[in-house]
Amino acid sequence: MKRRRLDGVLLLDKPRGLTSNAALQRAKRLFRAAKAGHAGTLDPLATGLLPVLFGEATKFSGLLLDAEKEYEAEMQLGVATTTGDAEGDEVARRPVAVTTEDLELALARFRGSIEQTPPMYSALKRAGRPLYALARQGVVVERVPRRVVVSSLERLAHEGARVRIRLRCSKGTYVRSLAMDLGEALGTGAHLTALRRTAAGGFRVAEAFTLEAL
Repeated sequence: MKRRRLDGVLLLDKPRGLTSNAALQRAKRLFRAAKAGHAGTLDPLATGLLPVLFGEATKFSGLLLDAEKEYEAEMQLGVATTTGDAEGDEVARRPVAVTTEDLELALARFRGSIEQTPPMYSALKRAGRPLYALARQGVVVERVPRRVVVSSLERLAHEGARVRIRLRCSKGTYVRSLAMDLGEALGTGAHLTALRRTAAGGFRVAEAFTLEAL
């Protein structure tokens, strides 16, 4: 298949179960593009807005990488996992007796400028190796907390141990870490069960195309 020069931005609605790179490669093949990249990795568990940049547009990836992102996240209280999300193994289970008032008070602690420790299951590197590779070998290394900004954080639903939130946050924010930290603040532990990126900068997922549509 002959590749063609193509310059522009595609707003892709990434499906669950694919890595960001796998979704990028599918879009690249569909458009027969010679050069492509994406602006902002989503975990396989996550869905939603993945800006795909073709040709000359790859030069502007930094602008989108640095832009504020918006997410909708679902989490389960009372169960902690190795990865902080539903793909990990259960490591602890605690009873849940959290009221909506308890939840609102806890959410208030994570608004604004906060310190967050990156999870072991992340693409950050130590001595050239990604942390997730070390984690899979059972190795845990110290991570330096980083300062991130959560400009908005709101409760969308709360029923028993299930919580759904919406947040806007700065570059470098790990929603899995936020879910785990929120669980600890509530005294229950928690893990992420679903994550959807709904906006990046001025782009919204409502404007995006699925791979099936493409």
